[in-house]
Amino acid sequence: MDNPELTGVRRRLQEIIFEAETPAGKAFDVGLILAILLSVATVMLESVAAVRVEYGSALRITEWVFTILFTIEYLLRLYCTARPIRYALSFFGVVDLLSIAPTFLSLVLEGAQSFQIVRALRLLRIFRVLKLAHYLGEADVLRQALYASRPKITVFLIAVVNIAGIFGALMYLVEGQAGGFDTIPISIYWAIVTMTTVGFGDIAPTSPGGQFIAAILMLMGYGIIAVPTGIVSAEIARADKHRKISTQSCPVCSQEGHDADAVHCKYCGSLL
Repeated sequence: MDNPELTGVRRRLQEIIFEAETPAGKAFDVGLILAILLSVATVMLESVAAVRVEYGSALRITEWVFTILFTIEYLLRLYCTARPIRYALSFFGVVDLLSIAPTFLSLVLEGAQSFQIVRALRLLRIFRVLKLAHYLGEADVLRQALYASRPKITVFLIAVVNIAGIFGALMYLVEGQAGGFDTIPISIYWAIVTMTTVGFGDIAPTSPGGQFIAAILMLMGYGIIAVPTGIVSAEIARADKHRKISTQSCPVCSQEGHDADAVHCKYCGSLL
């Protein structure tokens, strides 16, 4: 049975705003993506001092135009969704709200408009427009793999923190203030930088003992970096289901990422 909660204008708006299969829906998404790109470009240009001095007023007006358009779009999304609260709390719902909030916040907090760069996250909708929905399935596999890796990654991070603490304290004793290792926290910072092979070079051991300890930590760092990669890779292999994903969104909760042959929404159970 069709969804009784959406009829008439709301149903038509839902098809245009949330669907990418119809010509109207695709045109809407293409127009939205172009507006997002122009909006992000405006924010980036405003951060350039020379451009801001010359075209500051025009850029601010442009920002407000895009903000008003995105606000209207956000309200329409809430209006044409059978369960607006569910959509508002979804990933895209939160991103949509965050994309318009900085401009209004800038009225009371100077510089807040810079956070409008979060609008770039809205470009994720391009997957639907370009028929790349199967990438959403791969993203779901990665999410499952990361979620399943949490216990192992947590144990790994605890071990890394302990190693950094031990080597940092050891370097503090060996090098001391004469070598630039003024405190144990600074020494731990050096251990983390060295272990991750970043190597800023702001602190370096000078004594033979300190250099020997640093060499050991460097060699350990190469092995440590490979551990989380192996953990996540193993979980990806288990989670990979190679599913075909549809671009259709649920008319009730507006969630996407359903299987191509799905009849009901896997999030709320409504008929698709």
